[in-house]
Amino acid sequence: MSIGLALRHAQHLLGSDRDLDVERTVDGALAEVVGVIEDLRELARGVRPALLDAGLGPALRELAARAPLPVEVSATTERFPPELETAAYFVACEGLTNAVKHAGAGQVRLSVARQGAAVVVRVADDGVGGATPTNGSGLTGLSDRVVAHGGNLHIDSGAGRGTTLTAELPCGS
Repeated sequence: MSIGLALRHAQHLLGSDRDLDVERTVDGALAEVVGVIEDLRELARGVRPALLDAGLGPALRELAARAPLPVEVSATTERFPPELETAAYFVACEGLTNAVKHAGAGQVRLSVARQGAAVVVRVADDGVGGATPTNGSGLTGLSDRVVAHGGNLHIDSGAGRGTTLTAELPCGS
């Protein structure tokens, strides 16, 4: 990211006296940086966070402690297969990110519990509501991740009522 910012700054410093070859070179470098950043983000989406080694509950409490708003966490101590814990963790991360970046939320409730043959992850905020999955949004990617695990994602986000994301991830009986 800092390389991209430095290149943008270099473009600005060139001002109106831009040499076309220099401008093309900087534009090409910027395009490569943007591509690399997207590749790194895609790679990072599949990496199991080390925080999960201690379990889903401790990882979610650590996530909540780093949030810039109050987050109440309720999590089972039960352990699940690593890929399931990773998926549940990313559901919580995306829900918390949306609450902070888009919802204008004052607080978030995050819960993870086994319900029958599923792990249910719920992220509820008191923000502005109106969240919808659109192409390329984090919620679309999140829905794809949940479906890839055989689960489903429900979004309840009426205007002015906050948003509740509920992911049900099958874990066997």
